[in-house]
Amino acid sequence: MSALLAVSGVSKAFGGLQALSDISLQVNAGEIFGLIGPNGAGKTTLFNALTGLYTIDRGEVRLNGTRLDGCKPHQVLKAGLARTFQNIRLFAEMTALENVLVGRHARTHSGVLGAVLRLPATRREEADSRARAMALLERVGIAGHARRLARNLPYGDQRRLEIARALASEPALLALDEPAAGMNPAERAALRDLLLQLQHEGLTLLLIEHDVKLVMGLCDRLAVLDYGIKIAEGTPEVVSRDPSVIAAYLGDEAL
Repeated sequence: MSALLAVSGVSKAFGGLQALSDISLQVNAGEIFGLIGPNGAGKTTLFNALTGLYTIDRGEVRLNGTRLDGCKPHQVLKAGLARTFQNIRLFAEMTALENVLVGRHARTHSGVLGAVLRLPATRREEADSRARAMALLERVGIAGHARRLARNLPYGDQRRLEIARALASEPALLALDEPAAGMNPAERAALRDLLLQLQHEGLTLLLIEHDVKLVMGLCDRLAVLDYGIKIAEGTPEVVSRDPSVIAAYLGDEAL
């Protein structure tokens, strides 16, 4: 497999707090790569650095060879890296369908003039986006809620809606920040099946997840952060037996 995402020497500090220290990792095309570690390890900070929410102090981020560090979030999205958030960030007063349509904006071309004049090309693009959005809702299992307001959806369905919205931008790499949070065992099993199917179709996934059994059974490779430092990287089998990982994070959950 070839490298899709290359992170080299990324560091980020907030005042006197060194949140990330010289983080380097490589996510290969077509794999599911996990990022694990205790609370406060820097996992979400790294996600924010990769997706343009934070400006890094040092280092380099490349997606398919294109520099992403220094880019704004919308530029990162257009480059092909989409994400979900640890704390759900849906448009609460919009329907599920409308939320997914927002995600399509990164891949639409009609401008203000076309929208105002209702040009044929604009209408075709809108119809295509709507069909794609409905297909994505079907894909994540919530098509029956297409017209419900996002705030009225159960928590697990809101998680799935975030995934559908991210997929709407047609990313090369999908970064998921604790996608299984708040899900019951059946929902987690369905999520696992969905992510494996997305991988089978060629999508590359970067995953933060605290469900150890889920992440160990799902990911091809893992990196472990602790206090902003990468302490281990490798297959789940290798990482789960690393003494530093067991001491810092896994404890009795080590395989």
